[in-house]
Amino acid sequence: MDGSPELKRKLRSAVLWVAGLNLAYFGVEFTMALKLGSVSLLADSIDLFEDVAINILIFLALGWSLRARAVTGKVLAYLICIPALFAAGEAIRKVINPDAPDPLLLALTAGGAGVINLVCALILVPFRKSRSSMARVAYLSARNDVIVNILIILIGFITALTRSGWPDIILGVIIIAINIFAAKEVWDVAHAEHLEARSLGRELEEDELPN
Repeated sequence: MDGSPELKRKLRSAVLWVAGLNLAYFGVEFTMALKLGSVSLLADSIDLFEDVAINILIFLALGWSLRARAVTGKVLAYLICIPALFAAGEAIRKVINPDAPDPLLLALTAGGAGVINLVCALILVPFRKSRSSMARVAYLSARNDVIVNILIILIGFITALTRSGWPDIILGVIIIAINIFAAKEVWDVAHAEHLEARSLGRELEEDELPN
């Protein structure tokens, strides 16, 4: 079913919904991240914007060949690392001045993002075991976002107790690890597709050879 027109139609519809939901909440979380000076919220808001780009790219790439999809999957693996780079930069900056963000607003903003990402993950659940890197990257991004949002909410409670900015900084490092792991999974699936496309290419060339 992975390459069927019905799967492509359903996945196209799903990723457009996910892109729209992520775009709708991106502005809210990004604004709050700047207002609170939160590394974790900023990294997560950038991740929302990244998800918009990824899902739109998936929508466009579904009509491409297996080889083109494999290449796109590898590009997407790199894109997943973008929020990690922003989080690393903000974490370094925050180490110099580790002020604590407002814990209540931090938790509430992350909770809103969590609801959005949970809905996105549920929309993409049917594609979580797909052999297609396009489908896998969409689900992994949404799933990882839910995990991050839960962690940010917990950080809000910890910040309220400690009044320290260090929990927020530490979470930035955790976001880096989550995104790198997801990128590796996507790369592995895309590489498998690339090998499959190469194998199919060889078979076609052999079939065209004169007996």
